[in-house]
Amino acid sequence: METTDTATLYHPAAALVVFTPEGSGNPYIEYYDMDESGCPVNPHPLTVREAQSLAKALDTRGEGAKAFLKPAGLLPPSVLHINPSDNGSVVWYTKAQQFFMHFAQNLHLDSGAVALPALVWKADRKRLYLYALTRKTKPDAATPLYVAPVLNAYRDGAICMGNVDVNIKSAASLEDFTAAWQAYFFGSYFSHLIGGNNPVEGNLLSLYRQLMESGAPFPVAQLVKTRLTLNDLL
Repeated sequence: METTDTATLYHPAAALVVFTPEGSGNPYIEYYDMDESGCPVNPHPLTVREAQSLAKALDTRGEGAKAFLKPAGLLPPSVLHINPSDNGSVVWYTKAQQFFMHFAQNLHLDSGAVALPALVWKADRKRLYLYALTRKTKPDAATPLYVAPVLNAYRDGAICMGNVDVNIKSAASLEDFTAAWQAYFFGSYFSHLIGGNNPVEGNLLSLYRQLMESGAPFPVAQLVKTRLTLNDLL
């Protein structure tokens, strides 16, 4: 067959025949090789390798979309789960450490480094959810989740990004994706408790002041437990 816009000649190499059962049921696909005269020969059920080759040939996404959430090298040890479909989503965690946090003027709290517990992050290109951990080791599927001890958070873990213009690029690598969300989160101004929900046992702002003055690690005994485990985020 000769195309209308080039002089390239294409020769038939294979053919697929889809058989559908009467009534309901899954279709059956047969793969045929083509002989030199263009006739189908060697019929056999479509193999996994052949199906993968076909899917690759039919993939119309641009190179940027194919790179979305692709790690630059080995999978980072902080990443717990990746779902590349639709908007894509990643679950990862950060160890207990100090983060620089910006506070709105109405809180009468100077911006500065605050110790936070280990955190579990779940994000797609548009939304971010955040939870806390009491353990110091890498969480597993059964690890219980706690309310993240931060402002601007809903009770279900969803984070209100306010007027922050979140722009996760469609070609973002896995490392760029997680780094961008952490930069957006800690680059925003924390301003209020949503719905009056206090995420810790005690007063969160008073706790922040104590931690900033002392430099002590976050007291995980003051975290509030949720009904979720890590498995609920996967």
